[in-house]
Amino acid sequence: MKDPLDGVTTFLAVAETNSFTAAAQRLGVTPTAISKAIRLFEKRHGVVLFQRTTRRVSLTDAGQAVCLRLRPAAAEIAEAFLSLSGFREKPIGTLRITAPLSASYLLSPLVPTFRRTYPDVTLEISFDDALVDIVADGFDAGIRLGDSVEKDMVAVRLTPEIRWSIVGAPTYLAAAGRPKKPEDLVRHECIRYRFLSSQVIHRWGFKRGRREFLVDVSGGLIVSDRRLLVDCAAQGLGLAFVTDREAGEHIEAGRLEPLLQAFIPSDSGLFLYFPERSQTQLKLRVFIDMLKEGPPPIQS
Repeated sequence: MKDPLDGVTTFLAVAETNSFTAAAQRLGVTPTAISKAIRLFEKRHGVVLFQRTTRRVSLTDAGQAVCLRLRPAAAEIAEAFLSLSGFREKPIGTLRITAPLSASYLLSPLVPTFRRTYPDVTLEISFDDALVDIVADGFDAGIRLGDSVEKDMVAVRLTPEIRWSIVGAPTYLAAAGRPKKPEDLVRHECIRYRFLSSQVIHRWGFKRGRREFLVDVSGGLIVSDRRLLVDCAAQGLGLAFVTDREAGEHIEAGRLEPLLQAFIPSDSGLFLYFPERSQTQLKLRVFIDMLKEGPPPIQS
């Protein structure tokens, strides 16, 4: 079995899949060849790197330590080889993007056009509201609020600042009254949002002058879907903490009324971010261009 990294590629394939069979499928060889290569690799370096059972393969402490060092080095070497071929002068490979659920409206109109335009790029989009280490988790880029993007990343603004409001339906407000200040919310029925990844319930944050504070609201309805959150508020089930974009159509139609906007600070807006070295990848550059400009209209 030819291995330009002298066993490192095989080692990383097994480490990442926890399986000789899956590693063999990834590398296009037999599980027996993988097993033999790992034995030679361990013998060469004089240390056991994997614990093996009939059901599972897992890294030893030594294997974990060397894997953490080898993975970024192997990625750099792989990129060097790809750069020599110039990606065959067109975008190819797999492009992995992580984004919060709230960014789906940016990506939904782009994906069909991107796939038609760049069929040699496999586009993988993972929606996750939690913060993600894109380097450690193998993503090419991420989309998050600007305030949460690490300083050593290249960040490209995708949206203006995001405005938030407390919203309520006219029927609810007629029955329960309108809160005049954030503290009034403790006497209202509030629809709360639970983040899918962390399972944490969103706490409602406000600002008065220079002081920022939280109000712990309560209510009999908790949801994990932003669209359902807005729809339930529009049906008069309680107040909701949402962005202007999420509630915009309902507000314009008079089904929801924005409240307490003067007390809610704006978010920084959504940014696409990635390591500086990644911007040389053609597959990422064309994605950035299309995301910034928007997909071209479909020709009839």
